[in-house]
Amino acid sequence: MVKGTRDTADSTRSGPTAPGAGAGRPHRGRAVARAAEKGVAAFRRKLRVGELGSLPVVLVLAAVWITFQSLNSNFLSPRNLSNLSVDIVGTGLIAVGIVFVLLLGELDLSVGSISGLAAAAFAVLNVNHGVPEWLAVIIAVLAGTLAGTVQGFSVARTRVPAFVVTLAGLLTWNGLMLYILGTSGTVNLDENGLVAKLTSYYFTNDAAAYGLATGAAGVVFLVSYQDVRRRKAVGMPHRSLRGITVRTGVVAVVAFTAAYLLNRFQGLPLALLIFLVMVAGLDLVLRRTHYGRQVYALGGSVEAARRASLSVTRVQTAVLAVSGTMAAIGGLFLASRITSVSQGSGSGVLLVNAIAAAVIGGTSLFGGRGTTWSAVLGMLIIQSIASGMAITDTPTAVQFIITGGVLFAAVLIDSLSRRSQQARGRA
Repeated sequence: MVKGTRDTADSTRSGPTAPGAGAGRPHRGRAVARAAEKGVAAFRRKLRVGELGSLPVVLVLAAVWITFQSLNSNFLSPRNLSNLSVDIVGTGLIAVGIVFVLLLGELDLSVGSISGLAAAAFAVLNVNHGVPEWLAVIIAVLAGTLAGTVQGFSVARTRVPAFVVTLAGLLTWNGLMLYILGTSGTVNLDENGLVAKLTSYYFTNDAAAYGLATGAAGVVFLVSYQDVRRRKAVGMPHRSLRGITVRTGVVAVVAFTAAYLLNRFQGLPLALLIFLVMVAGLDLVLRRTHYGRQVYALGGSVEAARRASLSVTRVQTAVLAVSGTMAAIGGLFLASRITSVSQGSGSGVLLVNAIAAAVIGGTSLFGGRGTTWSAVLGMLIIQSIASGMAITDTPTAVQFIITGGVLFAAVLIDSLSRRSQQARGRA
């Protein structure tokens, strides 16, 4: 009798309802539910305080791509995406420099003229005077650095708003560009030269694109993991390992998808590789160096930065110097794209697009918030609109209207976000 009872109990425990057979599933289900609830709560909290990051920008970019793909199936073709990845580089590099200036709560109106001046200096030195390309490139970039340094020092010493000083610079550097070009007005670059190959060279080996994608995911994981370790060491809030893994996975999916599409056309563009490396490098400068922290601090409050004994003059000068340098490099890429420099270089909508890219990408006009990746996202939106308009044969006027509407929406979101943060004492 006792034996039968024991056998019955044993059979009950060994059946489907025995402990251990399904206990893990409810536990895992509860863990997933709790994680989802925490994620939703965190999103709502960020929404209330106006800290959505790049999410609105990504959603706008997705909406633009879906719209134009529905209008023309060639929009997301490997060929068009490859051209798009090269077209964003020149203006995108200029926009990265604008991000630095916007972080101070200032505005640089001279970047278009500086880009044209640098391109003209290179073309005249190399083509007209036979100066080696490498030396002409160095001189052209240094010309942009010098122009930015002069403007930055003037802003810091006179305390005149940067947009006033750089407005004067816009006229000055444009006049100097016209003087350098002379009566001919146009200089054609050597199509087989190194500068021309900046935007025409592609890594045709598939391994190059996939290697870059792998490296990007690895760098994101390592940088995020090191950040978590530093924050844990000093008792600061930090991401979980699961959060880092998810973030790395998203980057890996995007990177490998881009690599696959680029390899289906001509391969990885050299221009895109240089652009991404420079953006990532300058992002690390802003977020991981003492200089970068000073830039953010100065953008938060100039007076507070002075009381904290920060060298306002040095930081402002260095920021405008970075802006001038990036404008010069961007000007060389723009000249490379069309293999010529003319009196119209650096003019037109270049300045507007560069500023709009930084703002649309999420850099605050009020200073103290933004990253170099903002310029990449913003430039993707602007160039995607331009590319989609060209494919669908839409008038240029409509392109300006749509871009202006997106810019206005970005400024409105920035303003509302700042008001929300001020209401909670976070700005």
